[in-house]
Amino acid sequence: MTGAEISLAALQPGQQATIVRVRGPVAARRRMLEMGLVRGEIITVQRLAPLGDPVEYIVKGYHLSLRRRDAANIDVKVAAEP
Repeated sequence: MTGAEISLAALQPGQQATIVRVRGPVAARRRMLEMGLVRGEIITVQRLAPLGDPVEYIVKGYHLSLRRRDAANIDVKVAAEP
């Protein structure tokens, strides 16, 4: 699935995508933007926690853990598979 716009929460470990938009309440959206989740940034799913939540992502060279419900508010465009 290349070029499709989906929720960040739908990505699997190893997949890479480009952030398209951050949705949600103003305070939550601001917090996400402050963490570097801005439009055009590349984000990679690193790994899942043992029970599947939270999920570890790599963005701007650092590791970030997000709950799936927070990641569901971030729309991404899936990068081409290697």
